[in-house]
Amino acid sequence: MLFHSAFRKELARSFGATLVVLVTIVMTIMLIKTLGQASRGVVNPSEVMLVMGYTVLGQSPTILTLSLFIAATATLTRMYATSEMVVWFSCGQGLGSFLRPLLQFAWPVLVVIALLALVAWPWSNTQIRDLRDRYQERGDVDRVAPGQFQESAGGQRVFFIDKTRPGDQGGSNIFIAATEKGSESVTSARSGRTETIGDDRFLILEKGQRLETDTTTGGSRLSEFAEYGTRVGDKPLSPRANESPRYKSTWALLSDPTRGNASELWWRVGLVL
Repeated sequence: MLFHSAFRKELARSFGATLVVLVTIVMTIMLIKTLGQASRGVVNPSEVMLVMGYTVLGQSPTILTLSLFIAATATLTRMYATSEMVVWFSCGQGLGSFLRPLLQFAWPVLVVIALLALVAWPWSNTQIRDLRDRYQERGDVDRVAPGQFQESAGGQRVFFIDKTRPGDQGGSNIFIAATEKGSESVTSARSGRTETIGDDRFLILEKGQRLETDTTTGGSRLSEFAEYGTRVGDKPLSPRANESPRYKSTWALLSDPTRGNASELWWRVGLVL
């Protein structure tokens, strides 16, 4: 039927254009956000594109829903603006006649949205969380990229180590700025190496100096050393006692119908409705 095919073609063109624009905007925003997280030491700089891909995948249900809504609204608005609706009305096609071709076009998109919202959304969130957790559990020295300043996992220290390769257990031209217990310190050394003493890892610095400043009194002390050790790396993350509902599968939400789980479940279902 000419009416149905013309309306579906118009919807497809509008949906495709809207989808491309929204995906481009979301990818740009996610890239900037992920790069900021990488610079703060939240995610591994080498996994930026992977994290961004998982993030865009998780946002796909919202993007598709918005694209479908905007496509339908824009198509009907254009038909009214160009008086095309008058032509269809004069041919005996009322507003109810648009429902059938709209559903014929929309049902495959709605199926994809349902699968993404119920399956891909929690899975992508879990993958992003696992990537961050694995990176946070690495030692501070391991996370430092050659020639770059890197914040520690706890956010209390900033490292700079001139390493030949990211996997090296030491390096040269070491700089450490730390803030802890009401004092600030700046430590520099020509070289250093990592050693494991008991359950803790230490960075052994050689031939350097350390400037300590009391933030309360403003006093400072400068000392030089031939060898100095500082603990690096935080304790592994503890198991999650109360996991956020956004990380749980849809079946897990149905099995444990708490308020938080129910709200997350209805949010996923609402993307389809």
